[in-house]
Amino acid sequence: MPRPLGDLEDAVMTRVWEWNRPVTVREVLEDLQQGRQIAYTTVMTVMDNLHQKGWLRREQEGRAYRYEAVSTRAAYAAALMNEAWSESDNPAAALVAFFGMMSPQQTEALRDALRVVQLNGERLTEPGER
Repeated sequence: MPRPLGDLEDAVMTRVWEWNRPVTVREVLEDLQQGRQIAYTTVMTVMDNLHQKGWLRREQEGRAYRYEAVSTRAAYAAALMNEAWSESDNPAAALVAFFGMMSPQQTEALRDALRVVQLNGERLTEPGER
């Protein structure tokens, strides 16, 4: 299961996910520099670390690499939610508490997601069913 990304890792991955194409360290650096001072080597190290952790894949292009995301932000968020939920000693209570924190927009998104799952022929099982 993934551990949460650090602030700079998240900033890098946000760009990679949003751009949805192979990117260079230079492209990410230039975008990050619009909001903060940061060195090329720092961004290069973070992207190499994300590659080593399995978040990014890369292909060499000349002397540089082009990086792209291995999975989507949605898959990352789902894995984090699943990890948090599975660590609960009372998963049902954790879900009730989570649902209680949801905004009306999030509740509607949950309803939409359940409709999609049901339309795809999957069904939610009752406790004790397989």
